[in-house]
Amino acid sequence: MKARNFDQQFDDGEDITSSLDVSKARRVQQAQKRVNVDFPVWMIESLDREASKLGVTRQSVIKVWLAERLEATPK
Repeated sequence: MKARNFDQQFDDGEDITSSLDVSKARRVQQAQKRVNVDFPVWMIESLDREASKLGVTRQSVIKVWLAERLEATPK
């Protein structure tokens, strides 16, 4: 398929997923590395309450809050 046809299908709101090869897809700047962090019990309990309110995991809360803080930090 030519790029202009692909673009037109996308612009028209058509489902283009069958035209994509996602077998080698990757998220740029999203490589992950596991780290261990020790938190006080009160902090874990607070994180769990917040995660429950939001309907997400504790890990998600931590990632989002850290990302927000890092993005707000002057470079």
